[in-house]
Amino acid sequence: MATPDAGVYISTAQMYQEVRDLAQTVGRIESKVDSFLDEAKDIRSDVQDHELRIRTLERARWPLPTIGVLTGLAGAATGVVSLLAR
Repeated sequence: MATPDAGVYISTAQMYQEVRDLAQTVGRIESKVDSFLDEAKDIRSDVQDHELRIRTLERARWPLPTIGVLTGLAGAATGVVSLLAR
């Protein structure tokens, strides 16, 4: 008959040390995730600020093409009037 394998013995002190090491690792990961979330919040606020600035620039830009068209029409009208006035 074969003798049973003795296996591996892990003491409670070794198990306790592993659990402590794991807790420290989880603590480091938590701090990194927290810092990442803070940075993401800053990035989100920057994106919102940039979006607001872009929208403001787009709203301020709309009169320029209108002014260009009106100027062109005024020039054409002036040319027609001067042509007919001869």
